[in-house]
Amino acid sequence: MTDHRALAFIFCTATLDILALGIVVQVLPLLLLNLAAGDMTHATEVLVLFGSAWGLMQLVSSPLLGALSDRFGRRPVILISCLGLSLDHMFMALAPTVELLFVGRIISGITSATLATARAYIADVSTPERRAQAFGVIGMSFGIGFVLGPAIGGFLGEIDPRLPFWVSAAASLANALFGWFVLPESLPPSRRMAFSWKRANPVGSLKLLLSHRELPHLATIHFLITLVQQVLPAAFVLYTAHRYGWDERTIGLTLVALGLGSATVQGFLIGPIVRSLGPRLTLMLGLSCGSIGMAIYALAPSGPWFWLGVPALAFWGMSSPALQHMMTGRVGASEQGQLQGANNCLRSFSAMIGPTVFGGLFAWLMQPLPGAPFFLSALLLLVAVTVTWSVKTPPPDDAHSR
Repeated sequence: MTDHRALAFIFCTATLDILALGIVVQVLPLLLLNLAAGDMTHATEVLVLFGSAWGLMQLVSSPLLGALSDRFGRRPVILISCLGLSLDHMFMALAPTVELLFVGRIISGITSATLATARAYIADVSTPERRAQAFGVIGMSFGIGFVLGPAIGGFLGEIDPRLPFWVSAAASLANALFGWFVLPESLPPSRRMAFSWKRANPVGSLKLLLSHRELPHLATIHFLITLVQQVLPAAFVLYTAHRYGWDERTIGLTLVALGLGSATVQGFLIGPIVRSLGPRLTLMLGLSCGSIGMAIYALAPSGPWFWLGVPALAFWGMSSPALQHMMTGRVGASEQGQLQGANNCLRSFSAMIGPTVFGGLFAWLMQPLPGAPFFLSALLLLVAVTVTWSVKTPPPDDAHSR
C-alpha cells in the first residue's frame, strides 16, 4: 500500500521543483538585466545561454541520478537533491556577477533532475491498480506549480529580484527536513542494481527504451507529448497577443485556468478514468482531447472561441499518468530509476528543440497562418494516437513482480 505521508512528500518535492522553475523563469530576466547594467541585448543573449545550459544539465544528470537511485535507493538521492536545490538558490540569491549566477543555474539544472527519481519512487510504492492515480500526483504538481510559480515570482520580484530565490531556498530546505522524518526507502537492497556508467549517461539510459518490447512505441509517444508541451511557453503569449490583442492579465488568467484544469484532472479524475477505461484507452482519449484543444487554439477566430480549447487541453492531462502507468509496468523494480532517467532525457531534449520548432514556425508564418504552431501540435498528438493504437494491452502479470 502507498504510504500517504511519503506520497505527500513526493507531491511537495515535485511542486517545489516546478514552483522553483516558474519563479526563476519570472525573475531571472530582471536579475540578469540588473547585473548587465540595463543592457537588454546582452541580458537576452545570456538568458538564452542560461536556458540551454539548464536543459543540458537536465539531460546529463537525469540518467545519472536515476542509476544512482537504482543502486543506493530513492531516499538519499531525493533528499540530497532537495538540499542541493536549497543551497543552490541561496548561492544564486547571493551571486554578485553573471558568471556566478550562471554557475548557480548549472547546479540548479542538476538538482532539479530529481523529478525522475520521484517518479521512480511512485512506481516502487504504488500498486498496478493505483499507479496512474499516483502518477497523477506528479501531474497535479505541474499544474499547481505552473500557476503559482510565475505569480509568486512576480510578486516577490517586485520587492527585490533576489527575494524569490531566498523564499524558494527556504521552502526546499523545509521540504528536505520534512522528508528526512517521513520518507521511507521504497527500494529494498534485494531489488537494487549495481551502478554502471554505461547506464548512467544519456545514451546508455536510452538503450533501456530499446531493450523491452513496446517501450520504443511508448517512448515515441512520450517524446511527442513533451515536445508538444513546449508550444505553450514558446508561442502561447505571442500568439494570443498578436491574434486577439490580449493583455498580460487576460493571458495570465487563461494560463491559470489551464493549469488548474490540468491539476484537477490529474489529481482527482485520472484514477477513476483509468480504472474504468484502462490505461491504453485513457491515453488515447487524453491525446485526442489534446489534439482537439490544439486545433481549437489554431482555428479560434476570437478570444471566447479560444477559451473553448481550455477544457480539452485540461483533459489532455490524462495522457502522461496513463503513459507512465504503461511504461513502468514493462520494466522491473531495479530499472525504474533508469527508465525515468531515460524519460527525462527525452523531456530535456524536447525542451531544447521545442522553442526553436514552435517559436520559429510562429515567426515564419505569423501573417499568413499564425496558428501554425498549434496546427503542428494537433497533428503530432494525432500521430501519438496512432502509435498508441499499435501498443498492445499490458499482460496481467506486472513487471514489478518479476
